[in-house]
Parts: sequence; C-alpha cells; structure tokens
Amino acid sequence: MSIKYAILGLLHYQNMYGYRIKDHIEKNFGFMWTVNYGQIYKSLKDLAEEGLITLKDVLPSEKGAPHKKIYSITEKGRKDFGKWLRSSPDKQLLLRDPFILRFIFFGFGDETKALELVQGQIELFENLLVRRKGNLTRWKNQGPFVVMAAELGVGLNEMYLQWLYRVRDFLTGKKKEPKRNQKGRPVNRGKKVVERPGKTQKKRIH
Repeated sequence: MSIKYAILGLLHYQNMYGYRIKDHIEKNFGFMWTVNYGQIYKSLKDLAEEGLITLKDVLPSEKGAPHKKIYSITEKGRKDFGKWLRSSPDKQLLLRDPFILRFIFFGFGDETKALELVQGQIELFENLLVRRKGNLTRWKNQGPFVVMAAELGVGLNEMYLQWLYRVRDFLTGKKKEPKRNQKGRPVNRGKKVVERPGKTQKKRIH
C-alpha cells in the first residue's frame, strides 16, 4: 500500500499533525504493512512539493514547546486521490511477513530457537488482537467500509494466531503433523489384521 494515498485518505477526515498521521497509520493500517517515521515525513514533504497537501506552522501554546505543522489536503490532492481510488491495485498480497520467510527454512535450524521465535510472534499478535478489537469498537461510527476493514484485520489476526498455536504444538511435540504424499494425503496409515477362517488378511483402515 502506498504511504502517499494512506496520508491523503486520512486527510479527507480532518487536518492533522505529522505525529497524528504516523499514529493513525501504525494503529489503523498495521495489519497491511509497516512503515517508519522517516518514510512518513518524506512522503509529507513530497506531497507538499506536488501541491497535493499544504502545511501550516502552528505556534506553540506554551513557552518552550516545539513548533507544530498541520497538514491539509488540497483540491488537487482530492482529485489525485479519487483517481487512485478508482484504479486497480498494483499487487495482490494477502500476507507479507518476514517471519514466514524464516519459518519456511526452520528445518535447517535449531528447533529450540524456532520455538522461541514462534512464541514471540504469538505474544506480538495476541497484543495486536487486543488493540485491533479496541479499534473496531472505536470505529463503529466511521462508516461501513472502515468497520469492515477493521473486521478483516481482527479476522486475519485471529486466523494467524490459530496457525501459530498449531505450529507451537508441533514444535513442542503435542501434536505431530502426519507425513503426506504428493496429493496431500496422509501416508503410513495403520493396518489392522482381520482374521478369516483358514486365512489371515491385512486390511487397511481408511
């Protein structure tokens, strides 16, 4: 997701200070992608140079307090945002997580360390779930699309946690994943001996 259009979208609601824009992006769009403080301020600078937003210095109300800059969207910015809103997404990425790349290669590493990483992810996403559920409650009056996006964030978070719990159980030996063939079916299934008069036959349990 482009930081540029996230900023323009937020400024449709109201004029904002830079730190408020950063706070909104981290809290509201955190399940989609991550961004650092420097990226946001660079984007604000670029948007201002393009004439898509304006900024105004606000004098501090208290002596010694820092100057603040409040950002507003321009008519040109609204038109550019509207054009982007009508366009198709550049890429279809449901999940982009650096942890997943490490997870794929856990077989080459130490299982104890892998378990530590998984537990760290569990704690992270348990905390995020609490925050996202709180956001969902606060956004009830922000319109149906905002609410549905928040519901998606909660749902993806819950699904990811369930998967992490399953991985943790596997690593701790609570529930071993069965071996599967190329078609995804379990292999080495148990066999039961069925006795018949004059003949012993092995019957596979399905």
